[in-house]
Amino acid sequence: MSVAEYIKHNRLFFDGAMGTMLQKSGLEPGGLPEVYNIEKPETVLEIHKEYVKAGADVITANTFQANELKLSDCGYSVEEIITAGVQLAKKSGAKFSALDIGPLGQLMEPMGTLSFDDAYEMFKRQLVAGEKAGADIVLFETMSDLLEVKAGILAARENTKLPVFVTMTFQEDGRTFVGCDPKSVAVTLSGLGVDALGVNCSLGPKELLPTIDELIKYSRVPVMVQPNAGLPHIENDKTVYNITAEDFSNFMKKIAEKGVSVLGGCCGTTPEFIKETRKLVEDVEFFSPEYEHVTAVSSGTKTVIFDNAVTVIGERINPTGKKKLKEKLRQQDFRYLVSEAISQMHNSADVLDVNCGLPEINEAETLAKAVSEIQAAVNLPLQLDSSDKNAVEAGIRKYNGKPIINSVNGKQESMDAIFPIAKKYGAVVVGLCLDETGIPETAEGRYKIAEKIVRTAETYGIPKEDIIIDCLVLTASAQQKLVIETINAIKLVKERLGVKTVLGVSNVSFGLPARPILNSVFLAAGFGAGLDSAIVNPMSFDIMKTVRGFKVLNNQDVDAVDYISNYADYVSETGSGKDSAGKISDNTNAEKGTNEDITSYIIDGRREETGIATKEMLKDLDPIKIIDNYFIPALDIVGDRYEKGTAFLPQLIQSAEAVKCGFEIIRDSSKKEGENKKGKIVLATVKGDIHDIGKNIVKMLLENYGYDVIDLGKDVPIESVVDAVIQNDIKLVGLSALMTTTVKSMKDTISALREAGSNAKVVVGGAVLNEEYVNFVGADYYGKDARATVKIANEIFGYDN
Repeated sequence: MSVAEYIKHNRLFFDGAMGTMLQKSGLEPGGLPEVYNIEKPETVLEIHKEYVKAGADVITANTFQANELKLSDCGYSVEEIITAGVQLAKKSGAKFSALDIGPLGQLMEPMGTLSFDDAYEMFKRQLVAGEKAGADIVLFETMSDLLEVKAGILAARENTKLPVFVTMTFQEDGRTFVGCDPKSVAVTLSGLGVDALGVNCSLGPKELLPTIDELIKYSRVPVMVQPNAGLPHIENDKTVYNITAEDFSNFMKKIAEKGVSVLGGCCGTTPEFIKETRKLVEDVEFFSPEYEHVTAVSSGTKTVIFDNAVTVIGERINPTGKKKLKEKLRQQDFRYLVSEAISQMHNSADVLDVNCGLPEINEAETLAKAVSEIQAAVNLPLQLDSSDKNAVEAGIRKYNGKPIINSVNGKQESMDAIFPIAKKYGAVVVGLCLDETGIPETAEGRYKIAEKIVRTAETYGIPKEDIIIDCLVLTASAQQKLVIETINAIKLVKERLGVKTVLGVSNVSFGLPARPILNSVFLAAGFGAGLDSAIVNPMSFDIMKTVRGFKVLNNQDVDAVDYISNYADYVSETGSGKDSAGKISDNTNAEKGTNEDITSYIIDGRREETGIATKEMLKDLDPIKIIDNYFIPALDIVGDRYEKGTAFLPQLIQSAEAVKCGFEIIRDSSKKEGENKKGKIVLATVKGDIHDIGKNIVKMLLENYGYDVIDLGKDVPIESVVDAVIQNDIKLVGLSALMTTTVKSMKDTISALREAGSNAKVVVGGAVLNEEYVNFVGADYYGKDARATVKIANEIFGYDN
């Protein structure tokens, strides 16, 4: 029986930590655990056997970091390490062996420099080697970025037959390092067809309970949980975890009782933890929890659920009738599209429709590029609008999250073209009520096509909650008698099929004056019939009045908070035919750069516009005033939102990149490079640690606040840090470590600085650190993230926070 079939009817027990056990067996701080597969195979095999004896069904190969980036200097190839690791796991005597794959160690574009295609190829190399060596499962674990893990899932599906398990790692705020929430993880990974999904690392079982509840609620596949042995602290100069095997197993029993199918341990857990967990959980009745059958779409950090709510799909990124947008698409200038996306987001759109259909351009390439550029700027889910299957697949392949495909219709050739793509990538699909005979005149005729679409989708394995039916709007100017049939068709679809509905509203008023009046009245009629979502212009005051008003009436806008916020100062200009009020703003003038605009450009992460605005401002303002009065306050706003959890790492990085563009303009215009720097700071990832994502983010933000950063890189020898600090008379040093095994190296580096006579303040950070480690390593400050480190730097150098 395959493991994918096994977990449908049985609970599955994974092993616990490998790193913890190898450290006990003599692994040096900063040592590469995977090398033990070849140099000390007996040590690895003995650990595997201990876990099997403790009751583990699955042994995870010692291959977590076995990718070409992290093995580049170890003397062994990816294939050698993985082959040895998987074969040792298979020799353990466990039911199943798992190829273990962790993050590649670089941020994906657009946050970082790692491309989707490069990530895919690196994962493919690992996966092919693992399957060839005999692995039964691939486990992607400790992942933070949905786009990175999507590259891995596709590499697995397209190059192997291995069942795919995925666990993400969540922080105390309930999100991953890059801002993914459990709902988005469950919705996206379920759609991609993984065999199990869940959470591992970072936190203990108690702290993970809210995350687990959310995953169970929305996951369509079995849920997997591998917590740490509680939270780490220092005892006798060693990192230890704060719960016992007995405590751990008690929590794991509660987790099993929630319906979690796959259980195991992560950092700090040992065979004793697995033994106690299996003993306590063995008698818990196995069952598969019922997930919520919701229609949901997501970006990498935000999920929109259509159930019992009105969803606004912004229509403005569509070249039909838009001369300027057509021109920009021909020029492959995506700034205008991004500006439209940002404006619609600011004006309460929930989802954005993206259409790049012009006959004279390569639609597939253009749509893929547009998706990438827009997702770099906004966190809203996208609706990919094309009937060209090649364009749809190009756009969806590198999409971060679960999108909507707009659209398919009742023609068999259309369904046969689009449904396989929707199934493969886990998308929601808009179904148009038309077929070979055109658009039926009656509501009953449109319902029959809708039913055909839903039933055909089910044969492709697409559940009805992933179908949204468009009953199609006809123009009142030409087909007035048929307009009401659209409203009647919505009622039939809702009552008989129980699926969600959508309408492209503005078509009803085509060819008539005062179009907003007809559009808003028709939209209200649609809502009354049960319409779930509307493709509209969120910049239209009339449309948004109707949307916000209905949200109050259907109890979606609780206590009318949004309605009051937008219309508290509403004034009706009697007799003029116009209403004034509401917070409709338009930030789409991408070619303009003014003092007023630059703050919003930075906040929105619009790099080119920030550069243009900076050039204009330099004609009248001193560079220092631009930096102090515009750059820094804008970054502070984004930083405050980041701290409050209303903005996440992608937004922080995009804003920092925007400021970087502005700084480059200022630098190029200045006589002396670096004349505006506030002070010098040394940054380094300590000896033995090759993880530098966090350190690089800190560097970017510090530089954008005007500091001169000397970046020593990763795996930096102690003497190199000391030399750089002494030679440059440094006042602040930032040290980073991701692995518990390299915390000792951090302590030794700080001791060496003090012995060399440096009075520099030291701030430390990294995923394994907390406030308690500050005293242990001898540091002065703990920087929990890049924003906190900037505040520390400002304090030390005497600048206001």
